[in-house]
Amino acid sequence: MKVGVIGSGGREHAICLGLKNSSKIEKIYCFPGNAGTSEIAENVILNLDDFENIKNFILDNQIDLIVVGPEKPLVDGLVDFLEQFNIKVFGPNKIASQLEGSKIFTKQLCQKYNIPTAKFGIFQNKQDAKKFLEKTEYPIVIKADNLASGKGVYICNDDKEAQIAINEIFDGKFGLAKNLLIEEFLNGEEMSYFIVSDGLIYKNFGTAQDHKRVLEGDRGKNTGGMGAYSPSRLISEDIENKIINKIIKPTLKGLAEHGTRYKGFLYAGLMIVNNEPFLIEYNVRMGDPECQTILPKLKTDLSEVFLACCNESLDKVNLDWQNKKSLCVVVCSNGYPDEFKKNIKIENLKSINLQSQDYLFHAGTTKKNGEVYATGGRVLNFVSLSDNFNEAKMSITKNLDKLNWSGGFFRKDIGYKVIK
Repeated sequence: MKVGVIGSGGREHAICLGLKNSSKIEKIYCFPGNAGTSEIAENVILNLDDFENIKNFILDNQIDLIVVGPEKPLVDGLVDFLEQFNIKVFGPNKIASQLEGSKIFTKQLCQKYNIPTAKFGIFQNKQDAKKFLEKTEYPIVIKADNLASGKGVYICNDDKEAQIAINEIFDGKFGLAKNLLIEEFLNGEEMSYFIVSDGLIYKNFGTAQDHKRVLEGDRGKNTGGMGAYSPSRLISEDIENKIINKIIKPTLKGLAEHGTRYKGFLYAGLMIVNNEPFLIEYNVRMGDPECQTILPKLKTDLSEVFLACCNESLDKVNLDWQNKKSLCVVVCSNGYPDEFKKNIKIENLKSINLQSQDYLFHAGTTKKNGEVYATGGRVLNFVSLSDNFNEAKMSITKNLDKLNWSGGFFRKDIGYKVIK
């Protein structure tokens, strides 16, 4: 079987590796991929906005299954487009992808189906948003309505920070913004909860805790994710039942009443407040770096999971997991999430000796003349599985010491709440 994976990040490298371990897969294509995927797949440089060109390549090369990694092609309707040509695609359709594509769509769904979430207001211009600030208690959360690669969320502690957030969003920092949301600040602890669905049934696909802030101690600007650990320290049978019954089931019911079914990964970003889950946001794909943290624990053939979701037969697949703790530390280019230099050579990669439970997933990298260069803000993901988080951290630290890359930095405190 031939499989195509769309995307170029650490998530897509992790998906490619999961597929590479399947006896059913003879060839993997990655569109456009990175230096890491080039070792296990054929990288294909195509414009991901050009659906016609993607479709032609898939049909010409007789690719049996397409897996869409990032959110933008999903929100733009790539799944709907390819399915017109009887191409099997893993991922939600355009309507279902509004869960991530429009925060307002999700908030209105929460309102209609009594899904617990922060109180919110929707504003269409700077003037109305700033007027609302006059009667606001801080801290508050201000969000861009559109896709923002995980960065369009501001936690504002005072009026000055809120004014900056409103200006940046409406001035187009994350693309054209017709709306923004102002939400109450929920004081709790974050958790990521994942399911996989074939449109008929769904199964739990693990939990994680992401570290979004760029600086240690969870300070500084939001990023796409500086590291993660799995499972979340907050998960329990009681919490899981509440997540399923109060959040997941009503969401899927709401989509059904919108005339669509959910197929693919669904990632619920949650805030746990006094043992009660509140929905912060949905992502309509695996998170990054949560995917890199969770997938290495999966023992079930990943291709079987994807095919079962396309064929509406997920009930026949048993998801089997290693009973391990998993930790991921992301290495970023100096300057990220602000300006950073590109095409910086990454030395010492060949000196890293990965053990059986260690993984190195590439993100913003490219290969030229046998050497690897950093081309993005988030560059490498070091992952380790172990019986406890302390051992996983020690293993990652050894590999980071061997990397010793002067062009980048990483947070040394990833998983600090679960590591003594």
